[in-house]
Amino acid sequence: MTPDSSRPPRARMPVVRRQLVSVLCLLTSVLWFLPGCSLVPRRPETPERTVMIKEPVLVPAAIIANFFLVEARQDDGQVRRFLVDTGSSATLVSPAFAAELREKEKRGARRTARVRGAHGAGVDLEAAVLRKLWLGAVRFERVPVLLYDLAELSHHLGVRVDGVIGFPHFRDVLLTLDYPRQQLVLAPRPAAAPPPRHSERAHTLAFTAEQGTPLIPVQLGSESFIVLIDSGSDGALNLNPAGLHPRFVAGPRPGKIVTAIGRDRRQLVGRLAQDLLIGTHTVAQPVTDLTEQLSALGGELLRHFALTFDQPRGLVTFTRDAPGPVQLLARRDTGLSFDRSPAYWRVLGIVPETPTELTALQPGDLCVRINGEPVEKWDPERYAALLRTATKVTYTFLSGAKETDFELPVVDLVR
Repeated sequence: MTPDSSRPPRARMPVVRRQLVSVLCLLTSVLWFLPGCSLVPRRPETPERTVMIKEPVLVPAAIIANFFLVEARQDDGQVRRFLVDTGSSATLVSPAFAAELREKEKRGARRTARVRGAHGAGVDLEAAVLRKLWLGAVRFERVPVLLYDLAELSHHLGVRVDGVIGFPHFRDVLLTLDYPRQQLVLAPRPAAAPPPRHSERAHTLAFTAEQGTPLIPVQLGSESFIVLIDSGSDGALNLNPAGLHPRFVAGPRPGKIVTAIGRDRRQLVGRLAQDLLIGTHTVAQPVTDLTEQLSALGGELLRHFALTFDQPRGLVTFTRDAPGPVQLLARRDTGLSFDRSPAYWRVLGIVPETPTELTALQPGDLCVRINGEPVEKWDPERYAALLRTATKVTYTFLSGAKETDFELPVVDLVR
């Protein structure tokens, strides 16, 4: 089977539980998100009705830390911000948002849904129905949602997030996540299926979404396998090597700490020697995070494309204007994993085999300034840009009333 194949054979499809959101796999805000949370298996719920006031609808987006975010005014008069997550089979909203726009339930009629982490631990989330949810000039009516406190995600991104919109929400429209132009496009689905596109610029693939999220075939070297298209993950390629034979030009080596429901794990990151093929698109020797969960394409890779999904027909088109292979940057860092809050960043862990491992810094230490500026001024995009270009970074840590500066070199975790 090659990426040019039609719908992947059922026998080759991995058995996966329903994806919820990568965000829910976090107990704390970490720079690297991990797919693998799930709902108790059931049919994904979708809005009862979708009304397009005009067509097509273009909604400006912001790409923050490789996440795709949009804003839209709601019936309560407030502009709300949403993360669009194709790796989620459900839509989450904050309790405060739901309180303003949810339908009233009959006494004793409240429901919950079980959300499980990649390693079995779980939580119960309250289910509700929103009367309406707007994205530009598209009105979604009677929208099923789960309530979740999104404060940790908001702290991580440096902006308030009111909801995470899952993939099934867009079943009745043609959905385009245009990363390069930073816009979400919603259009009516054509009555007849358009011809597949197989060119250097655009390639149409069949996807399966039996579990509520899109899975496509890709190719690594001469081997084919299945990946989740996960705009709710900020990495490039999360690769489960089971059954494959990946080769590396760098690593794999220990990376940052990823915190999931019920269990922490340390990344194992490297740069592959083989190219990744997505249809006719080539990703040259991608940086990858090895995982025991379902392989996935995250925002760091997806941001090179515009992705158009036709859910009922099970088709997704990857479009790229720039010529040549996708080139992913080196993974550079000072070796610190942080849990972010507005007042301070708490050290979660130190990457082994980095100069930082030789310092007196330990998990739990509190960073209050970076290069002399309070941490609240360092949103994810600005901090990532610093790590890409700087040779060293000065962190100020607080211990009681005493402040101590540590000047740490920025090193290539993966070239």
